[in-house]
Amino acid sequence: PFVVCFLLALSTRSMASKTPVGFVGLGNMGSPMATNLLKNGYPVIATDVFPGSCKEIQDLGAHVVDSPADVADKSDRIITMLPSSPDVIDVFTGPSGILKKVKKGTLLIDSSTIDPAVSKEMSVAAEKMGAVFMDAPVSGGVGAASLAKLTFMVGGPEEEFNAAQELLSCMGANVVYCGQVGTGQAVKLCNNMLLAIGMIGTAETMNLGIRLGLDPKLLAKILNMSSGRCWSSDTYNPVPGVMEGVPSANNYQGGFVTTLMAKDLGLAQNTATSTKTPIPLGSLAHQIYRVMGSRGYANKDFSSVFQFLREEEGQ
Repeated sequence: PFVVCFLLALSTRSMASKTPVGFVGLGNMGSPMATNLLKNGYPVIATDVFPGSCKEIQDLGAHVVDSPADVADKSDRIITMLPSSPDVIDVFTGPSGILKKVKKGTLLIDSSTIDPAVSKEMSVAAEKMGAVFMDAPVSGGVGAASLAKLTFMVGGPEEEFNAAQELLSCMGANVVYCGQVGTGQAVKLCNNMLLAIGMIGTAETMNLGIRLGLDPKLLAKILNMSSGRCWSSDTYNPVPGVMEGVPSANNYQGGFVTTLMAKDLGLAQNTATSTKTPIPLGSLAHQIYRVMGSRGYANKDFSSVFQFLREEEGQ
């Protein structure tokens, strides 16, 4: 009997924790993330500024409402996944924003990549309403979002981390506590700055090797067993034909588009300016991706910098 009671208590507790989860922002990343919450048995209350984005998740069983305020009215745990700082400010503090109807004690988890200073502002605004705000940006892209293999970098009150982790682990393979609000964003921006610099370096190197008459597959193989090896060379090679299953093998479709990389590098540049930190290569990477955005690469994966360099040399 004791074992039966114990198991019953456990199952009741896990059922009790499956109270509705709010989700705002059903784009390329938000939609698969919300889908994984549904797959894990959480009722989802969702909204998006584009009603068309809600159709898919509604068909899977989510309850779609009209505004972020309505989401806050019907749930006490809310995840947001939005394109930029202004979107986050509007969704939280706008006329039909979350904070208009947020309940005391609500856990607000923002997985957008934004300026750490905005995360801190939202945290202060949420605290005034008796809610808790945490930043939890992600690494891994659309593929990892679909497979629930994202990495979440979480900033906020440490005593709330377990509550956030319960939800985030349904959508990701790694959930890492980074410190106070804004530290999740800080880690994300540092990672993406290094990723951009590494990708440009890999593209330049591969291009030079090809111009010197080397077979790109051979060059990549040797780089990947040598000290120049990096994620861009061994997992996400930018040269068409070197690897399967990456954007360079598919005309740079899918993946992480140039516009978003330029946005993240802009945020890194802002934080470097405000902290008086020299980032010469980060700044240069920012300018390269901004130029690419105006040259027809805006919606191609950021590894298309290889193609961009090839075009530049042909001028």
